[in-house]
Amino acid sequence: MVLMLIFSALLLASCAAAANPAAGGSDSAGFWFGLWQGFIAPIAFLVSLFNHNVGIYEVHNNGAWYDFGYIVGLTIFFSGGTAGARTRPRASKGARP
Repeated sequence: MVLMLIFSALLLASCAAAANPAAGGSDSAGFWFGLWQGFIAPIAFLVSLFNHNVGIYEVHNNGAWYDFGYIVGLTIFFSGGTAGARTRPRASKGARP
C-alpha cells in the first residue's frame, strides 16, 4: 500500500508542467494548458515547496483564456467534477411520509 502511494505521488508530481524552451511551438500557454495547470496546481504547489524550479502558474500565457482555463481546472479539482452535483432529497422536520 505504501509503495502504491509513493508511486501515485511520483506519477502526479511528474505531471507538473512548465514551459520547455527546447520544444518548438508557441511561446504562450493557452486555454488547454491553463486547464491542465489549474487541475494539477495543488500537486504542483506541494512540489514547489521542495523544488524551487517548479511553478504553479505559467507566466508566459496568452491572457484571459489561460486564466479562464486555470480557474476551470482548479474548480474541477476542488469540486470533484460532477460527483458533487448529485443531490439527495432532504426530509423536512415534521413532514410525514
